[in-house]
Amino acid sequence: METPAEPQGGITVRRALELPGLRAGLPEVLAGGERLHRTVRWVHAGEVPNIASLLKGGELLLTTGIGLGTRPAEQRAFVRRLADRGIAALVVELGPRFARLPPALVDTARATGLPLVQLHREVPFVSVTEEIHTEIVNGHYALLRRAEEVHRRCTEVLLDGGGVPQVLRILADFTGAPAFLETPGGQLLYAVGTATAGADPLQIWEGLRGRPAARESPPAGTVLVDIPGGGQGAAAVRARLVLPAVGTPLLTVHRMAAERAAGLLAVVLMQARQEEELAARGRGDFLTDLAEGRIAADAAPAQARVLGFRPGEGPLLPVVMRLAPSAPGGDWASLARAMTDELAAVGVPALLGVRPVEGRVPLLVGLRTESERTAVADRVAGALRAGVARAGLERPGTHPPVVVVGMAGGWTAASAGLRHAAEAATAAQGLPERPWYDARRLDTELLLWRLRDHPDLAAFVDRAIGPLRDHDATARPPLLPTLESYLTHAGRKAETARELHLNRQTLYNRLARISELLGTDLDDPQTVLALTLALHARRHTP
Repeated sequence: METPAEPQGGITVRRALELPGLRAGLPEVLAGGERLHRTVRWVHAGEVPNIASLLKGGELLLTTGIGLGTRPAEQRAFVRRLADRGIAALVVELGPRFARLPPALVDTARATGLPLVQLHREVPFVSVTEEIHTEIVNGHYALLRRAEEVHRRCTEVLLDGGGVPQVLRILADFTGAPAFLETPGGQLLYAVGTATAGADPLQIWEGLRGRPAARESPPAGTVLVDIPGGGQGAAAVRARLVLPAVGTPLLTVHRMAAERAAGLLAVVLMQARQEEELAARGRGDFLTDLAEGRIAADAAPAQARVLGFRPGEGPLLPVVMRLAPSAPGGDWASLARAMTDELAAVGVPALLGVRPVEGRVPLLVGLRTESERTAVADRVAGALRAGVARAGLERPGTHPPVVVVGMAGGWTAASAGLRHAAEAATAAQGLPERPWYDARRLDTELLLWRLRDHPDLAAFVDRAIGPLRDHDATARPPLLPTLESYLTHAGRKAETARELHLNRQTLYNRLARISELLGTDLDDPQTVLALTLALHARRHTP
């Protein structure tokens, strides 16, 4: 048996029979009386036998019975086709064609559950159609007014300073169902329940949306509305509004209200993201201005307090993270949020900003004492990398971000430390991966990077290791890695052999070949210094 439901943009068969036009025909319901709650979407009048093929479903069909046929089989087939089409009701006017409706017609209507009504008096079908259509249009307008009222209330609450939870509360109160906002991937962002639902909204969420099968095939009557993101492809949807059918299916007016609210939520989410990114950029600008000396050290603490940074009386630790040029572009607001969330677990005050143009993330960290510099640097570097991974900017095949930590000190030292760390982070691109680099240990790299465009640097590299580069371009095994490992281990042959997985004699032979090609003594301190610098400088030269 069908469950009565509120008309969704139409009127019921019962209401249509109560209107003056059909009431004047003295309507008598012969079948389907328990289904008079069906919604009349439209009215159609016709007399052809194949009229079912012209209908879409939800119509109230008016006829004098000319197309019903004269034989019982034709009449039964006529009714079955209408029932299969899903019309709301069949209304037959008695007169020249039928003095009373034939039993085959009535019995088939009862068997199929199709409401069948006979009119004992003649009525003008045009007037009936006009009257019912006017009622339907008025019903649609009433739905629009109800949905617009929800939109108006949501707009007002946003203008008064409310946000997403308040909008969801209005929707939940209007629909009588809990309201949820989720990511396109199904992660819950906000949840608001209702007093009538009688259950924790999170329990409802777990039951209705927590399982993959439920997300793919939501319960009938559930309203799902995408929140536009303004981008292309995956970025076209920023979030999804979910109003699950709890108890009874939701109605058309509820969907209309949700669709109007979705437009407001799109603006709220976009504005929040823009404001978040602007705030992160503003903090980045402050830290950059401090590093470049555009903000005096004595004025910096007050400006930092305005930005929410209150480090206490201990020293400040400057840190700069630089994303690799090959890192995928992303949402800097999401990146800043992810890193800030990760830093919260470190337990130290931090002021973090972003500089998208340079691909840099500068920050200042408040320490209690200078002795905790290394331990805090370990935790901060781990938090920054975790934030990058959460924001989706660290993928296979891309270089990891470089984190450089400066010296701890007061605001004056922080200014110089940020500038030093930022430059060192750029110079450190391409070095062997480490959790973080001490800015002081990158001074040689920084000096060579500053000379990268000077022709003398390229000439120096060519004089120092040019013969080895030429050898490695045509012969095997390559000798530059052997020299690099040997110098890294300060000439300790046993450690060099272990790292290269060579026996002692093979290593001795390679070192002798290197000395021969370069025409120099690898035990000479000046030679070792020149070769070490040349190996570092080759990263910065063509």
